[in-house]
Amino acid sequence: MPAVTVPDNLALPRTEPVEARAQIRRVKSITDAPSGLEGEGFPVRRAFAGAALAELDPFIHMDQMGEVEYAPGEPKGTPWHPHRGFETVTYMIDGIFQHQDSIGGGGIIANGATQWMTAGSGILHIERPPEKLIASGGLFHGVQLWVNLPAAQKWVDPRYQDIEAQDTVLLTSADGGALVRVIAGDVAGQRGPGSTHTPISLAHATVQPGAELALPWPSEFNALVYVLAGDGTVGPDARPFHSGQLVVHGPGDAIVMRANEVQESRHGALEVLILGGQPIREPVAAHGPFVMNTRDELVQAFEDYQAGRLGRVPADHIGNA
Repeated sequence: MPAVTVPDNLALPRTEPVEARAQIRRVKSITDAPSGLEGEGFPVRRAFAGAALAELDPFIHMDQMGEVEYAPGEPKGTPWHPHRGFETVTYMIDGIFQHQDSIGGGGIIANGATQWMTAGSGILHIERPPEKLIASGGLFHGVQLWVNLPAAQKWVDPRYQDIEAQDTVLLTSADGGALVRVIAGDVAGQRGPGSTHTPISLAHATVQPGAELALPWPSEFNALVYVLAGDGTVGPDARPFHSGQLVVHGPGDAIVMRANEVQESRHGALEVLILGGQPIREPVAAHGPFVMNTRDELVQAFEDYQAGRLGRVPADHIGNA
């Protein structure tokens, strides 16, 4: 980890410095992500399981998929399934996933690439390892994030974005000790390639042992940091945090974290997913694959799915319908 890197951080643009008068956000909570199984049985950590939904808004759900080294025949994915009312973001750090959906979107998501699917009014999709990977086995590690849509946009037409690894915007901290990959939104003056309906920012940072990463952060956004691997401290009072933990920040206009001097040998650095967005502050009615505003809308989503109004599995589909 990770697949997208550079030989010399110092050749990259630097992050904008945090102003001296900036309010560094304090830590509100640090929670552990429990382990579980998803889809056909691939291992995940439920990153948001310990946090209140109001603190996560506009995000709904996030899984860290893997990190796991599959033996031949072991890789697993999901069967065909529906979504309505939100966006799914699948970021593959290492390994390969294959996506296909009912509006013709799809392809290979591999080694630092991201697929951004707006379910909107309704879509069917599938995510599976390619047959070649199932046969050979291999490393699998990624993140899937669900971003809510406001009521006024829950009925937009479905959309698919393929963000290749080379499209990710790279920058480094002032001292070159951190590599920041900007996937969407504005992070420290650099804008990522992802096009979002709900205003958010999303980045993956590698912070080398002993290095500090300080980022300006919009005061109107919430601020979350999830530790993919490694150990460090976060916030102005240097709260310790480690792999598999989610940090929820309080108000302010900057965030700060530091990697411990000694890291585990398997990764060697602090790896964090940094995300935040403008809260929607609307009622949330979520069940299974649907995220709506009312129970009646949920019932309608299930009825529409059963009636085939959320799309059809393509004739040349991958996997099993």
